[in-house]
Amino acid sequence: MRSFGAVAATLVLAGTFYASGPASASAKTTLTLWQNYGTEQNAVATTNLIAAFEKLNPNIKIVDVPQPGTSYFTLLQSAAISGNGPDLAVMWTGIYDLQYSSYLENLKGNVPAADLSKMEGLQWEAPNFNVSKGAYVMPLETQFYIGFYNKALFKKAGITSVPTDWTQLLADCKALKAKGIQPMVYGNGGQAISTEFYPWYDMSYLMIGAHSLTSWKGLYDGAIPWTSSTNVAQLKMWATLQKDGYTNSDVLTNTANIQQFEKGKAAMMVDGTWDTSKYTQTMGTNVAAFVPPYSNTPIKGVVEYPGDGFSVTKYSKNKKDAFKFLDFLTTTQAGNIINAAGLIPDITGLKTTNPVNQEMLNFVTVDHMTPYPMMDNYVQVNVGNAADSELPSVLANQTQPLKALQNMAQAWKLLPAAQRSSKGFAG
Repeated sequence: MRSFGAVAATLVLAGTFYASGPASASAKTTLTLWQNYGTEQNAVATTNLIAAFEKLNPNIKIVDVPQPGTSYFTLLQSAAISGNGPDLAVMWTGIYDLQYSSYLENLKGNVPAADLSKMEGLQWEAPNFNVSKGAYVMPLETQFYIGFYNKALFKKAGITSVPTDWTQLLADCKALKAKGIQPMVYGNGGQAISTEFYPWYDMSYLMIGAHSLTSWKGLYDGAIPWTSSTNVAQLKMWATLQKDGYTNSDVLTNTANIQQFEKGKAAMMVDGTWDTSKYTQTMGTNVAAFVPPYSNTPIKGVVEYPGDGFSVTKYSKNKKDAFKFLDFLTTTQAGNIINAAGLIPDITGLKTTNPVNQEMLNFVTVDHMTPYPMMDNYVQVNVGNAADSELPSVLANQTQPLKALQNMAQAWKLLPAAQRSSKGFAG
């Protein structure tokens, strides 16, 4: 979902594997769950899901163990090698869970097929993105990378509708700046994964504006070089935002962007659904969602994706009870808990009661925008690592777009051939 961190691109699993067996009716099983949610709403949902599950299953206790975001996957890999890590672990989807599938159990055959059928987007957690082969992650929620804007500041600047392309965005930024309003704010949002802002929210929309969904696999297999003129042009437009004074000057060091947006210090920011409830709680009806219009023509795509969830590890000694927790996540009760935390349930037929989250869903169901996956869950880990270190400084106008893209292209070239192939790749 939100950062590649300093993890290896290829994992080697060693250690002891344990067969699971039915727990005694009188014995109390203790499961350990690792997560890297920090203080996001996902952490709130996890706490409440565990409490509800334990109430329904008094013979099972789940110990919630928060882990540091910057080293989470490194720690998880080390635990896999020693075979004494958690029973349950937060796992990101897409290429990410496929990278770590060697120590994850497949849900197929362990969670009833009827219950799995309730979940949306399971193809993104499946081997080769083929859901008939099962899945490695039970999604926690449906996520959006999305833009948020302040209605009052738009009104003050005379803006009556949200921008839908680069031309309109730059014109609106100019109008906001003329009224003494900072158009956009960037920062790390208090996330533990980095001291800089996370570039993949924006990069996802830069690539949506540049390429169709069916073309995205070309970025994976090299049919579309990262250094393509289209990609360079998109990053140049993006850097214009800071160059022309439409963002805060300290994009690389700001850690208070969420608070600044909430207090009306900026008109727009790009973030994710895990922070929606923060904005609606502090800004009420004054906050709304928009699709970042990083496109020469009206933007037609939006990031809607089950970005993360929970997996059962192969070395767990209590797999049966661990899968019982994953099965609980498919229930209406669990979906209501997820909704109450301000998130969007991933369960078919359940809705969100947060009006701004509903606006996001409407982009697909009403406006018929094409749903895209998160770009960071779609590209190879080492390519993502290269981008993490380069893209923020592009927006800060400290690194030229072509240079950053060349470093990403070089990381792609150094991948093993199998990781550069789109055989079996869904896109």
